[in-house]
Amino acid sequence: MNFLNQLAKEGGISEAATNFLADKITGSHGSGDDAVSSNPSALPGYQSHSPQITGKRRALFIGINYVGTKAELKGCINDVKNVHAFVTKQPYQEILVLTDDQQDPSKIPTRANILNAFRWLVNGAQPGDAFFLHYSGHGAYQQDPQGDEVDGSDETIVPLDYESAGMIVDDEMHQILVGNLPAGSCFTAIFDCCHSGSVVDLPYTYRLDGNLEVVVIDNKKAAVKMGLKAGLNYLRGDKQAALNAAKEAFGMYMKKPGHGDAVDRTRKANTTQAFVVQFSGCLDSQTSADAQIQGSASGALSWAMMSVLNQNPHIPYIKLLKEVRELLHGKYSQIPQISTGFPISLDIPFNI
Repeated sequence: MNFLNQLAKEGGISEAATNFLADKITGSHGSGDDAVSSNPSALPGYQSHSPQITGKRRALFIGINYVGTKAELKGCINDVKNVHAFVTKQPYQEILVLTDDQQDPSKIPTRANILNAFRWLVNGAQPGDAFFLHYSGHGAYQQDPQGDEVDGSDETIVPLDYESAGMIVDDEMHQILVGNLPAGSCFTAIFDCCHSGSVVDLPYTYRLDGNLEVVVIDNKKAAVKMGLKAGLNYLRGDKQAALNAAKEAFGMYMKKPGHGDAVDRTRKANTTQAFVVQFSGCLDSQTSADAQIQGSASGALSWAMMSVLNQNPHIPYIKLLKEVRELLHGKYSQIPQISTGFPISLDIPFNI
């Protein structure tokens, strides 16, 4: 696996990470063959229905345009307004909106306010409760200071005061938002930002292949195939494609290089008790568009999801994912996806 070491040198990926993935690839004995499946019901923990919502409904909306900064965006606050208008057609009793155009200091999307809002969102969660989160702003990644991310980086969201206070990493979001939710509760999130594929560190991913067929990906097994793809691209001389594939492979493994059963522990740790569904605007390796759409500044994912859901609020997840992809395809390179806390049937109707 010398090509991985060379990619690590050129792409800033840690040597420990490359050694870990190389060991998994050479010792996989074909375990990647079932990494992608059109039959999620064959996976352990599969559920064919969502819990009934009988308790409280609570929603959080975060939109950051970074006005007056070098990172300024145009459509994020519009996204919040559009998604808020759709969500509040449901009987949500408690709603919090953080945007950088507000006068109340507690409603400005700083790092501290966002983390406090995350805790508020899921505080006192009980079976039958439903929670909704929409984030539109910058997404990024940063060097992992603890060395517990196999790809050497954490996926992040970017608060308004990120330059002074820092970003919010995927591990932190998973722990606060979904790590302690009880079975029988529901959590739905939309992350319309760059590098958002695994931003909540959920273990199962659904996205569309070239023929618009939905596949479910066991992220740990799929990393083996992605590592092999990196090698093929490297041998063909396409170093950039090889580096992108290697980084995505490392991201699928995520944690604790050098520990023999780290992958199994990570999957077990990140599997949720609650029914958790995350929509992301793109893969970890991609960016999400902040665009002018139909005369208005919008995030591409938020626009596409609202276009579909306003026509059919309880569309099955499988049709929602397909129709969103069809709206984006040919206009934007980003590939939207769904991640879940355990395998689910995509025939379940969207329900918040």
